[in-house]
Amino acid sequence: MIVFRYLSREVMLTLSAVSAVLLVIIMSGRFIKYLAQAAQGLLDPGVLFLIMAFRLPGFLQLILPLGLFLGILLAYGRLYLDSEMTVLSATGMSQQRLFGYSMAPALLVMLLVAWLSMGLAPQGLERVTQVFNEQDALTEFDTLVPGRFQSMRDGSRVTYTQELADDRSELSGIFISEKRLSEKDKEERGITVLVAESGRQEIQPDGSRYLILQNGYRYDGNPGQADYRAIQYDTYGVLLPKPSVSGDVSEREAIPTRELIGSEDLRLQSEWQWRLSLPLLVLVVTLLAVPLSRVNPRQGRFLKLLPAILLYMAYLALLIAARGAMEKGSIPPALGLWWVHGIFIVIGLVLLYWETLRLKLASRRYAKEVARG
Repeated sequence: MIVFRYLSREVMLTLSAVSAVLLVIIMSGRFIKYLAQAAQGLLDPGVLFLIMAFRLPGFLQLILPLGLFLGILLAYGRLYLDSEMTVLSATGMSQQRLFGYSMAPALLVMLLVAWLSMGLAPQGLERVTQVFNEQDALTEFDTLVPGRFQSMRDGSRVTYTQELADDRSELSGIFISEKRLSEKDKEERGITVLVAESGRQEIQPDGSRYLILQNGYRYDGNPGQADYRAIQYDTYGVLLPKPSVSGDVSEREAIPTRELIGSEDLRLQSEWQWRLSLPLLVLVVTLLAVPLSRVNPRQGRFLKLLPAILLYMAYLALLIAARGAMEKGSIPPALGLWWVHGIFIVIGLVLLYWETLRLKLASRRYAKEVARG
């Protein structure tokens, strides 16, 4: 029992550290992407942390299996390097028994991943989809930030306001620059610049919104040429475009798990099998990690780390490929993703019992040689 607690503690500590580092890296990259959209005026800065909180379960369901895999490799690799595993082996600790001890933390991680993949992750992605839909309903006027140039329509329109009322009903010191594109080939045909002292938002009966500018100028021309046309106006209306936000969340990922069960749609069946595969992935990578963690103290603890990571990447890549093939109908749902798990379970069993098989074969060869001699 003491050995069991010691090994479990080592694995869980390493798992926590590795998962925390991976989570920070992944969330930082995604947060930078959302932050760039907020800087362009496509997202309300106030919803950034809300989006990241809802995306957290989706990140964890993919990070925890990899964290457990690396945790076992690093924790047991250190024990082999410090000859602690050699002492345990001398007291009767076999690879099979070590795998049995490793299944305890693996089962905890599997239950957590199952909870995330079946429940929390779809719910979080559903809320993220709602947030992005709300952001899509905003207009350029709703996302303006005073004192900042904001790009819209893929950079073809730039808007600036010096001051903006708290209720966003009035603004002043307005600058709008928009490229004129031809309707046929969408090539640039010049630029239009609007400046105004003040403006307000006006909603038409059909739901379209206009920015009504007052006391300003309109300039039309081509950059680098001296043929600009200037028009002074007292009142001028500008149609407010809607921001286009890329939420990178597919509709099926946000579907509740109960709606996937029994569906005839191949896309939904593949999503259901994918959610089942993530908890199963935890058990299979544990089977792979235990024999792969065995290293010679003279070789160093990182000798098998790169091949092990490549094996994990191959496992995950095959699962993703099988998922795509199942969606297209190339793989029947009965076969689905299960054949991928079967392949790596066989690989894990071969690695786990390799030493036992090798010793049996060596003893048989020796017995034959003795019989002949």
